Amino acid sequence: MLTVFRAGKKDKADIAELFDQYRVFYQMKSNLKSATKFISERLNQKDSIIYLAKHSNSRTSQACGFIQIYPTFSSVAMKSIWTLNDLFVSQDYRKKGCARALMKQVEIDAKENNIFSIKLATAIDNLQAKNLYESLNYKKIDLYDHYSFRI
Repeated sequence: MLTVFRAGKKDKADIAELFDQYRVFYQMKSNLKSATKFISERLNQKDSIIYLAKHSNSRTSQACGFIQIYPTFSSVAMKSIWTLNDLFVSQDYRKKGCARALMKQVEIDAKENNIFSIKLATAIDNLQAKNLYESLNYKKIDLYDHYSFRI
């Protein structure tokens, strides 16, 4: 059985392990200690919202995926928006509905909290993620060029 819920401080270890795997997926070196510190800070400061997916059977429960949201605002709309910054499903649970279940829970909670929109970005070549987002009615925005300035 798959369960998706808004994570709390008690879920820190599970999230940190998945977060470390997520960073490795993006070619970063594994660093569980730093991942744990980063996730602890997010949970303690309440500056992100983390959803955790767990797969359970009669004997075990295994964290299998997470989403991290950064709340922000749209000045033009004068409403809250969520930036879906991180989505990760561990290798053993891919193509089993985990990512879709996480995305659907975020949508439900966003509606309950009167969030104006959920924004996300993905790598140009991440076709699997693009297919998921488009199947959930996310629309590609071609109106803006986004820039970044690295400090």
